[in-house]
Amino acid sequence: MSDDKLTFYHSPDTRSTGVFTLLEELGAPYELKALNMKAGEQRQPAYLAINPMGKVPAIVHGEALVTEQGAIYIYLADLFPAAGLAPAIGDPLRGPYLRWLVFYGSSFEPAVVDRALQREPARLSTSPYGDFDTMLATLAGQLRHGPYLLGERFTAADILWGSALRWTTAFKLVPELPEIMAYVERVTSRPSFATIAARDAELAARHAVAAQAVEAQA
Repeated sequence: MSDDKLTFYHSPDTRSTGVFTLLEELGAPYELKALNMKAGEQRQPAYLAINPMGKVPAIVHGEALVTEQGAIYIYLADLFPAAGLAPAIGDPLRGPYLRWLVFYGSSFEPAVVDRALQREPARLSTSPYGDFDTMLATLAGQLRHGPYLLGERFTAADILWGSALRWTTAFKLVPELPEIMAYVERVTSRPSFATIAARDAELAARHAVAAQAVEAQA
């Protein structure tokens, strides 16, 4: 990797926890910028200058700004190739690896959001994911090949999906199918998940206290 500084913008108990875990797995040096969403810091001008969407995660590496989960996973895993979490260009697994990283944002999350909000999906011809049942069957079928998304090869894609499926099944947004739950247990039992969960809990507690102090002064 280059010697450019890597800055990671994060807030606990959000989608960026998966990127936090990825950085732990990569053994990557970075500066953590923790945003207190309870105090609305993600909507303040300082952060909107980084990401006008007011969302996390985001990373800045030298002059490069990267937002959107899939893009960040691809970027970071390629930036630290020694960790072995991304098949290299030319590897037969590179295409499937990219497929499943992008499938998350293009199909899985839109389908889950529509289901959670009890919204009728668009017509099959215009829906980004077709229909929920087909999307889920496609994912479950891949997980049944196991133990990971790419078979025996553990990659950054598994950190994304392990994190996402843990919280979507916990909130009953995704059915607790045996292949999904076995996969979640397999991935999230890695030490990096426990390490980041503890750090997130500490950050969340500090943010809650700070937000209460701001409210008391208002």
